[in-house]
Amino acid sequence: MNIPANLKYTKDHEWISIEGDIATVGITDFAQRELGDIVYVEVETLDQTLDRDEVFGTVEAVKTVSDLFLPLSGEIIEFNDTLESDPELVNSDAYGAGWMIKVKISDPSQVDDLLSDAAYKELIGA
Repeated sequence: MNIPANLKYTKDHEWISIEGDIATVGITDFAQRELGDIVYVEVETLDQTLDRDEVFGTVEAVKTVSDLFLPLSGEIIEFNDTLESDPELVNSDAYGAGWMIKVKISDPSQVDDLLSDAAYKELIGA
């Protein structure tokens, strides 16, 4: 299972890559495996400012629909439009082309609450 050391993680199985005050968010390799074949990603919160742990969208797999939780408070400034026509990118490239949103972080201190790769591995028993 792929759990890159350069990323941060949440207990809800999102990964976060941070550059300056912009965070890129997606779901982890573990999460996409658990969900199975992803058929739809919906984010209707573009240009909205949300608090950490609020639902920013949903991911739909063949057998289930799962909420996506915002790992850091901020404004959702970009959605990966490619996922509208090619949602299976989340399965095939969870940490690359399968990213979901970009967030302008409003409270940088929240980054300290995210999980390291080692803590995430411990959480999922990897």
